[in-house]
Amino acid sequence: MQIWVDADACPNAIKDILLRAAKRVQIPVTLVANQPLPPIASPLISAIQVPPGLNGADDRIVAELQPGDLVVTADIPLAAEAIAKGGYALNPRGELYTKNSIRERLALRNFMDELRSGGVDTGGPAAFGQRDRQAFANQLDRFLTKHYRSDRR
Repeated sequence: MQIWVDADACPNAIKDILLRAAKRVQIPVTLVANQPLPPIASPLISAIQVPPGLNGADDRIVAELQPGDLVVTADIPLAAEAIAKGGYALNPRGELYTKNSIRERLALRNFMDELRSGGVDTGGPAAFGQRDRQAFANQLDRFLTKHYRSDRR
């Protein structure tokens, strides 16, 4: 099992939580971005820089993803592709997507896109805060306890 991070838009606080978790449970984490990432001094953490362009990081993650891997992303289509390939997807705000919830999220995303295309101001997401960080850390811990630690026994 491996954790893949859609790193371009991932908050630094979430990256820090992931790096600590990687060290704690000895799980590889790969950050994928189309911008340069700072070097990380850990054999468990790697970074892949993809060429700039639409969905470059997403495409690389999907190409490398194996069943059972976890993808950390706020990108709903990427989360849907990860789940379709037998992986898992976790939002940086702590929502673990499922086959059922991802369909609902895709429908809502598409509806909001249609509204924005029609000129409706739909606003943006709320500011990322401590509550989001805590929700992510808790969900990641539950996920690793259920899916990773049991695999290593």
